[in-house]
Amino acid sequence: MNPSEPAHSPQTSVGAAGEVFRAFLLLGLTSFGGPVAHLGYFREAFVQRRRWLDEAAYADLVALCQFLPGPASSQVGMAIGLNRAGYLGMLAAWTAFTLPSAIVLVAFAFGLNALGSVNAGMLAGLKAAAVAVVAHALIGMARTLTPDRQRASIAALALCVTLALPSAIGQVTAILIGGLAGSLWLRAQSEAVPHAQHIPLAPMVGSRVAITALVTFFALLALLPLGAHMTGDAALALFDSFYRAGALVFGGGHVVLPLLQAEMVQTGQVSHDAFLAGYGAAQAVPGPLFTFATYLGAVKTDAPGGLAGAAVATVAIFLPSALLIIGAIRYWDQLRANALARRALTGVNAAVVGLLGAAFYDPVFTQGAAQPQAFAIAVVAFVALALWKSPPWAVVVGAGALGALAL
Repeated sequence: MNPSEPAHSPQTSVGAAGEVFRAFLLLGLTSFGGPVAHLGYFREAFVQRRRWLDEAAYADLVALCQFLPGPASSQVGMAIGLNRAGYLGMLAAWTAFTLPSAIVLVAFAFGLNALGSVNAGMLAGLKAAAVAVVAHALIGMARTLTPDRQRASIAALALCVTLALPSAIGQVTAILIGGLAGSLWLRAQSEAVPHAQHIPLAPMVGSRVAITALVTFFALLALLPLGAHMTGDAALALFDSFYRAGALVFGGGHVVLPLLQAEMVQTGQVSHDAFLAGYGAAQAVPGPLFTFATYLGAVKTDAPGGLAGAAVATVAIFLPSALLIIGAIRYWDQLRANALARRALTGVNAAVVGLLGAAFYDPVFTQGAAQPQAFAIAVVAFVALALWKSPPWAVVVGAGALGALAL
């Protein structure tokens, strides 16, 4: 046996993958509340009830997915599926968890054309709800990721860079600056790393497969823009836009907002109104927030839109996460022990607070709370969300109803 290959493999039967699909489909239909809530649902379903993982293994798996760019809850789900039923189980977990919200958001995108002026107030209410949701996420992330003056300064610098360069280039620059500043400046903040047991997933991915996945991740990140430019193919350009967004998101699903806004709104493919209305609607459905990309692919004005655009966008934004899980899981112990990597990630996490702050100002606040009535709805929605602890879907539905009545 090649020593670089796994000594044993998870179950790979169709039956095992079907078991994974059924478990995650139930979660995809019922998991409201965002990524933090999703991780709680996963723990109850797979650690406490089904015992597919123990507590230590699950905690280490969550730590890995927080370390990597991408949607942490979806990545944890992929890894659990991989652990239970191999690569087919990984695909089953992602499909089942993602499909319900993707279908609802595609239906919402198709319905936008039929809404008309009668429901303009409801759309304005959804945009106001987006103001409340992003403000709540921004405050929570700032408390966790920028608790001291060094990290707050990195966040402020990232915000300034992003507003000064309102494009994907500005956002990537802000992330790079955050990583560089963290590696040079944040020694004390990143020294403590809790010890956990080896996750059981690592031996199940061979080193050659892991290296291939990582090479593919970086190759697509570098070559997709070149291929889209050289061929002029619209589908390839769409895939490139969403792949880059999925590959560069650190700090949670809300941070995808500025990246997608730069790719879709500033290029004229999606209007400001449709973008913010869809973001508000994405808060009202269960499952991963990244299915907002599904909505954008369906609602975009030029080809490929509709179902084809939704499919391309959905696959593209989640593909980086799948490649990173396969590639990094085998080397997590070495990665977490690297002090330079920890410091850089701490700086990147501070920078994404600045990214989200820039997106909160423009387009979320400037477009969602431009009218006094819309601002009032946003304030009411924020109080309901932050102080009354109302579920996000209820806040979004209520804001839409208030908008229909008052705007």
